[in-house]
Amino acid sequence: MDEKKENGEILSPSRLAWMGFKKHKLGIIGSIMVIILILVSLFSSVVAPYDPLAMNPKDSLRAPCAKYWLGTDRFGRDQLSRLLYGTRISMEVSFGAIAIAIFLGVVIGLISGYYGGILDNIIMRLLDILFAFPLLLLALMLVAVLGPSLENLLLTIGFLYHSRFARIVRGSVLAVKEKEFIEAIRSVGARDITIILFFILPNVLSPVIVQATFNLSTAIMVEAALSFLGLGTQPPTPSWGLMISESRRFMELAPWLAVFPGLAIIFAVLGFNLMGDALRDALDPRLSQR
Repeated sequence: MDEKKENGEILSPSRLAWMGFKKHKLGIIGSIMVIILILVSLFSSVVAPYDPLAMNPKDSLRAPCAKYWLGTDRFGRDQLSRLLYGTRISMEVSFGAIAIAIFLGVVIGLISGYYGGILDNIIMRLLDILFAFPLLLLALMLVAVLGPSLENLLLTIGFLYHSRFARIVRGSVLAVKEKEFIEAIRSVGARDITIILFFILPNVLSPVIVQATFNLSTAIMVEAALSFLGLGTQPPTPSWGLMISESRRFMELAPWLAVFPGLAIIFAVLGFNLMGDALRDALDPRLSQR
């Protein structure tokens, strides 16, 4: 195993990854964007100037002004406050759904890759069936069956994305389990669960982290799309997709109702993608050596 040194000091893999990540200026910018989103979602109740659910009919469809920086909707609700609270919904759905996907995918991938054989073939064929369906079409079908709610949205997106993590983990396990150190550990009588959890799992986490970063952005888009169609977050809860959906009737009269939620989605997706690109390059030793 190659080791890198700096001033005579052997650098750990995490230190090497951090050094590689710092070289990507766009990755740093993306990370700052993600941090901003997380902070806004955590403190939206503090920074929001108004109650996002409070209706003020006399201020209906007000254009952006000193009182309402991003204008108001047809019920006179402050768009800035709803946008800030919508950040919390998007972060909850994306992080929660991807956490479910990671858990299911890692468990399935570890079992499939380590034991192989008929079990591996059965699992992979089932995953192939999932990949045969368009993502949004399958999401629509599942949400229609389960019913539109935030909890069902989390479960649906988590289930849809677990197959991606399962394939990635399986491929990594197939490579790692043939290494000499795994054979040595197995030869001293270590149990399968010990080998999987303490020796294989830590060696397959890097691609999982990268995939999770990219899938966080796509989960935001899926949530927005389902909310736009009325199958995700339900009114009056503020959601970026729902805000765009509610603006359809007023596109010519009040275009800001769709513009600002759309820009928020672009901001979030761009931030996660930029950070994901930098993480991929930093955690892939073949790319870091270029």
